[in-house]
Amino acid sequence: MKRFYSLLLCLVLIVALTACGGKSASPGAYDDMSPEAPSTDYGWYREDADNLSPGAIDQKTAKMIFTAAIDLETMEFDKAMEDINTLVDDASGYFEERNISGFSSGYRHASLIIRIPSAKFNAFCTHMGDICHTIRLNTSQENVSESYYDVESRLTTAKTKLDRLQELLSKADNMADIITLEDAISETEQTIDRLSGTLRGYDNLVDYATVNVTLDEVYRYSGTKEAPQTLGERLGNAFSSGLESVGDFFEGLAVFLAYSWLWLLMLAAIVVVVIVLVRRGNKRHLAKKAKSVENSRPE
Repeated sequence: MKRFYSLLLCLVLIVALTACGGKSASPGAYDDMSPEAPSTDYGWYREDADNLSPGAIDQKTAKMIFTAAIDLETMEFDKAMEDINTLVDDASGYFEERNISGFSSGYRHASLIIRIPSAKFNAFCTHMGDICHTIRLNTSQENVSESYYDVESRLTTAKTKLDRLQELLSKADNMADIITLEDAISETEQTIDRLSGTLRGYDNLVDYATVNVTLDEVYRYSGTKEAPQTLGERLGNAFSSGLESVGDFFEGLAVFLAYSWLWLLMLAAIVVVVIVLVRRGNKRHLAKKAKSVENSRPE
């Protein structure tokens, strides 16, 4: 029984040390670093921290997630896709997702999710605007350093806890103690797996930026006209825009008719058949009505 209480006391001490270790390893604990800061390695603390300013340490150890959303237009779809492929290869990136579809008008659309090494993120976004007409370019960055190093610290503490539990298990000779220790080891191993998966997810997002790209094939770039300066220019542009809108409408109508002519022909045939049947029905109805009137007359 004394041995059991001793093991139980050891477990309580391990849990207490785990809680203390998680708190002491918080990334915000040494935001204001100085030469007097302790030299303990908390994963993000460098051995040469004494020679660096706080800003330099934050910049060197920050965990940043970069994302971008880019909308592009091109009049040469195949060439634009080749240029994008070349740009991705040159940046040592890869396509996480690539979908290409065609509209009924014959123009194509591409939806791309590209992963680029974070160090080449800015240059990649700049060059994307050089190979196609850019409609929209939005970039964002998220600092996940606090969450990252908190998870890293808890993972280190969990591994230490696992080592101590395994050491206690090797010395246990009571079945109740063994069962208790094995349950604690199983729970700790699950925690280690979960924290390791979280870190791998962070590393993937931090090491490779995510660029969401849409590419539309067009026959004329949008938003390329200069803003009119005078009333005459505004009226002239409005008149020409009206003509272009009418032309676009009839052009789209012609494309629609060319694309749907078979369905329209079938629809027309159905309408003709319905009209013929209705007319025949009306004639029969009128004939029956006339015959009934004629039979009702007195002789």
